[in-house]
Amino acid sequence: MDTNKFLNKMIIELNLGNLTEPISQVSGGLTHRMFKIFTDKGRYIVKLLNPNIMKRPTAMNNFNTADKFEEILKDNNINAVYSLKFNDKKMQEIEGQYFYVYEWFDGKSLKDDEITIEHCKKIGELLAKIHNIDLRKDDNKGKIRNIDFKYYIDLAKEKHSVIYDMIYNKLDILNQSINKGNESVDKLPSFCAICHNDMDSKNVMWLNDNYKLIDLECLGYSNPYLELYELALCWSGYEKCHIDFNKFSAFFESYIKNTTLDMNVDWESIYYANNGRIEWLEFNIKRSLMIECDTEEEQQIGINEVKETIEHIVYYDKVKDEILSNINKLILKQRNRDTIIMSSEPAIKVSQCHK
Repeated sequence: MDTNKFLNKMIIELNLGNLTEPISQVSGGLTHRMFKIFTDKGRYIVKLLNPNIMKRPTAMNNFNTADKFEEILKDNNINAVYSLKFNDKKMQEIEGQYFYVYEWFDGKSLKDDEITIEHCKKIGELLAKIHNIDLRKDDNKGKIRNIDFKYYIDLAKEKHSVIYDMIYNKLDILNQSINKGNESVDKLPSFCAICHNDMDSKNVMWLNDNYKLIDLECLGYSNPYLELYELALCWSGYEKCHIDFNKFSAFFESYIKNTTLDMNVDWESIYYANNGRIEWLEFNIKRSLMIECDTEEEQQIGINEVKETIEHIVYYDKVKDEILSNINKLILKQRNRDTIIMSSEPAIKVSQCHK
């Protein structure tokens, strides 16, 4: 597909105006491609959805569900960059290419070394507000994962792929992550809430102290404990394999102050259940091996992500005890604080009614 020709046709069909500067691609998208389009009618960013993902049988329903949740977040005044509607639809399609259009926001995502404790506090509070919109009991358990990594290791060796050296001796730790995660599914707290499901630092844009969420296409009901735990890790340095536990604690405590969830739960099970990176690894192994992938550019992204994801999995295993120790300290601190508050409240006198 001639991308520039397509985007010019899109501008005409959606009546976006006349270009005031050349169309340019925006970096940062690991799955879809994004383009900046400035016209005399407005400033936009266009997200071209990955055609290989759109071929999946569940893709369209997942996007339609996320579009509905977008409106719920908007109604609840959650700061986000929301997709624009054309002909009363969010998702658009021209010549088989699906895409979204958004208003441009002059912000930028933060790198790990730019994230402060204050940022962590704000996002912890934001996450609690999103979860509070529709927090409910739910007996549906987490996802069972069954991935044959030995098959991919053998295939990488057969194809002389550069990823073979990255994964060939990691089979034990990958299988352990899958097995321990599957064992923990039944032990998860029985709650669900609206979750962003991808709210790491790359998906929050900052302009000074103001921020907006982006990439809302993963919105859906998920376990709020898992999302809290995963994001506290991401915002405190996990992506660089160096967790700053001051930031981790700031995120967690800010969430605790703004939620009604009971934090006295089995966090070790949540530790093991937090293995979604296993699916991300499989997705990128496939891209690296040109499975469900048809461009060298996407293949290279897959190779880079395989390397990073393997590093994350190995690091995560090493810091298990330290993570759980910090969470337990935070929960104990909150419990003691609640006890002090309750003991300082004046006793309620019960008056006797006389006939």
